[in-house]
Amino acid sequence: MNGTKRDGPAALSVFLVAGETSGDFLGARLMQALARRASARFAGVGGAAMAGQGLNSLFPMEDLTAMGFGAVLAKLPLIDRRLRQTVAAVVAAKPDVLVLIDSPDFTHHVARRVRRALPELPIVKYVAPTVWAWRPGRARAMRPKFDHVLALYPFEPEVMQRLGGPPCTYVGHPLLERLEELRPAAAEAAARERKPPLLLVLPGSRRFELDRLAAIFGQAAARIVAAHGPVDLVLPTPPALATRIEAAIANWPVKPRVVTGEAEKYAAFRRARAALAASGTVTLELALAHVPMVTAYRVPPLEAVVWRAMVSVNTPILPNLVLGENVVPCFLQRDCTPENLSAALLPLFGDGARSRQLAAFDRLDELLGAGGEAPSARAARVVIETFEKKTGRNAPLL
Repeated sequence: MNGTKRDGPAALSVFLVAGETSGDFLGARLMQALARRASARFAGVGGAAMAGQGLNSLFPMEDLTAMGFGAVLAKLPLIDRRLRQTVAAVVAAKPDVLVLIDSPDFTHHVARRVRRALPELPIVKYVAPTVWAWRPGRARAMRPKFDHVLALYPFEPEVMQRLGGPPCTYVGHPLLERLEELRPAAAEAAARERKPPLLLVLPGSRRFELDRLAAIFGQAAARIVAAHGPVDLVLPTPPALATRIEAAIANWPVKPRVVTGEAEKYAAFRRARAALAASGTVTLELALAHVPMVTAYRVPPLEAVVWRAMVSVNTPILPNLVLGENVVPCFLQRDCTPENLSAALLPLFGDGARSRQLAAFDRLDELLGAGGEAPSARAARVVIETFEKKTGRNAPLL
């Protein structure tokens, strides 16, 4: 197995598998936290962030990433080959613990096959699947495969237990380790009150999101400028998507200022007065940054029918789910119109509707456990505890 500078004959051998950029970030933080607690060495699959912590990936993580049905179908032979390669590598290495990070379509298959070959190996799943939203039967199906699940949201352990899933511990969302980047210093907080106000526009990053939301968001922004007056319109995007974003906003009546990269994105968050965002993790980022928002989403009509039939929650917005109330307005499907979005956004430039959201966001810190043990440190602790409980051996703690 690939080592860190803390290698040794008694080192805890940890095999990790991540298949997406978000999982790579989680894996890197977990490796860092494990190395602070125990003598550890690592092997597995990951990206640039995990490589920065000493992982020599079995193959490029990007081999597991495909967006859209056509791309997935074309990549199936490669993904199947990588699945067999990953399982063979785990079985050959016989690590002390296996940590499978997110990417359920891939990692659950790895867990099932490894469990058959190495039934005594502790297997930890990092990121609970959204059994609270749809396909609740997945929780019970996970029980034979995983010894423990690490959850990002505080309501997930109770749901996993109720649905008959494996033991589950809330460790916290990785965004809690980035609060200093998200939250404004005094000068930036003052900038939120200046004119023209900064309005973030976040129509998503996936092609289907841009196809369905970009034009509507552009028209909503134009209506806001017409009703309110000048607005500093900012659209953050990863550099890799800049060309696609420029094409999506080419016909907007009011052009946003496009900023690229995480540093520029979070700088805009720290100065923003309000935001218009597609549903997704970005809504939790905005809430933790204390940026009031209006959210929206559109999927094809057939998918909407399936969603209504299968989904067991009444909002897809993460801050609302954590808070247990619909604080953030969300406009879905036919309700997602420029008129509705602009009408809901305009009050956020004042104090009433804005104050209500901000008061709710203040409660997120307590609900998410901000300011306590870092999520990666909690995750490392549970991984070590799971190893010790399953094997009856003590980890080589530092």
